Amino acid sequence: MEDTQIFPCRWQVLSGSWLKVIAMVSMMFDHTASRLFRNMDAFNVPLISLGNHHMTWNYLMWSIGRLAFPLFAFLLVEGFLHTSNRRKYGRNLFVFALISVIPFVITHGGNWYGFFSNVFFTLFFGFLALCTVSQWETERRQNTSEAILSKSNTRLAIRVFACIAAPILLRCDYGSSGVGFILLLYLFRHNRIFQAATGCCYLSSRWIAGLAFIPINLYNGRRGFIQGPWAKYLFYAFYPVHLLVLYVFMRLLGII
Repeated sequence: MEDTQIFPCRWQVLSGSWLKVIAMVSMMFDHTASRLFRNMDAFNVPLISLGNHHMTWNYLMWSIGRLAFPLFAFLLVEGFLHTSNRRKYGRNLFVFALISVIPFVITHGGNWYGFFSNVFFTLFFGFLALCTVSQWETERRQNTSEAILSKSNTRLAIRVFACIAAPILLRCDYGSSGVGFILLLYLFRHNRIFQAATGCCYLSSRWIAGLAFIPINLYNGRRGFIQGPWAKYLFYAFYPVHLLVLYVFMRLLGII
């Protein structure tokens, strides 16, 4: 099936590696602003004022940070579609979710109540939801029996509900809306125009995040320069490592 694109092919110049770099930089800006600079006067001085609205360095960095999750969600869907071993892919997400627990907790005040709050758990439940929908699509292609399809639909509904409910119960970052967004990107993967339109509507409460669909639609479908197992795991490791670096600076500055 040929995908419907927003931009012409000659504009699609970003590889998956560049999307990863943009996502990581965006995340770093967000967490640096929210954890390190949030109470520093120099970063809360208005740069631009329009009436009662003020643009500060912190707000600017936070705004850039809104691009991170849509990009990571898109990369998750792309990885799911192209991986040769989905079991290993899911295992990696879960392992790094566990590895990220302590860095996340200590940079958020040592509150273990938010044990599952790091975004890797959200991506993991999104991955499980993708596995469920993909299995359902396969069963629909292979079976024409109404009874079998009815049972398949019931299983799909139960499993997807579980994948959406778990992030709420476990207080995962972005909650059920994060898993829902991942499913939206997957279901509309062949029509980038509709994907972007529905995605922006879905993200309307965080409208700046909709700007992530610009680099997403400049994606050329190629892996890029981040290749091989070491480079791949360094990408996974960025999340817990940058949180640990932030924690060190927070301790040095006496923030925690």
